Amino acid sequence: MSLREIIGNNLKYYRYKKGKSQELFYTELGLNFKYYAEVERGRKNISIDYIDLIANKLNIDVENLVTYDKARIVNAKRIDAKDKPLVKS
Repeated sequence: MSLREIIGNNLKYYRYKKGKSQELFYTELGLNFKYYAEVERGRKNISIDYIDLIANKLNIDVENLVTYDKARIVNAKRIDAKDKPLVKS
């Protein structure tokens, strides 16, 4: 998984955890919707300045956005699946 994908998944996870919609959050950041959505999908790069701004808006450390954590990745994928619960076998 690329760093861009890790950041996108972590961003989605923490945004959702804070109860912020994508629309509300990209507006707060002053970003274009299409660009922001591509960042969350791991398809576009985001500047270090925005990573810092995002971490501050979400009240988390920057480290949380750039660190791979399998549990956060799995939960971010659940968010993509319209918040369908995972069935454990």
